Amino acid sequence: MAAHTIHVDVVSAEASIYSGEAEFVVLPGEAGELGIYPQHTPLITRIKPGAVRIKPADGGEEELIFVAGGILEVQPKLITVLADTAIRGHDLDEAKATDAIKRAEEARAKAQDKQEIASVEAEIATLAAQLAAIRKLRGRR
Repeated sequence: MAAHTIHVDVVSAEASIYSGEAEFVVLPGEAGELGIYPQHTPLITRIKPGAVRIKPADGGEEELIFVAGGILEVQPKLITVLADTAIRGHDLDEAKATDAIKRAEEARAKAQDKQEIASVEAEIATLAAQLAAIRKLRGRR
C-alpha cells in the first residue's frame, strides 16, 4: 500500500496542522490548482491563499485546510506545505471572515498611499479565499 500513498505534512509558524498518509492532495499553486499523487515529480513552488484538500489513505473524509499562502515542496513520497497561516476546515468561522472583509474594505476606503492600499487589498484577497474555502467546506456537508 505504501506505493499508493504519500506522506503529507502541513505546518504553519504556530503549529503542525496535519501529518499523515494520503491518496492525493489538491492545493492552490501560484499558476493554478495543483493535484499531487504518490510518486509525483519533485517540485517546489509558492502557493496562494486557498483550500488544501487532502484525501486520507484510510478512506476517511477529505480534510480541508485553509492556507494564507506559503511554500509547497513535493518529493515522490512526501508533500510538505509550509504555510504562512493554516486553519483546519472545522475551525473556520464564516461570520468572522465576513466581518473581517467588511473591516478591510472600510480600511481600503480610508487608505492614503499606494503601499497601504496594496497591503489592505492583499488582506482582502486572503480573506476572500478563506471565505471561499469555508463555503466549499459547508457545501460538502
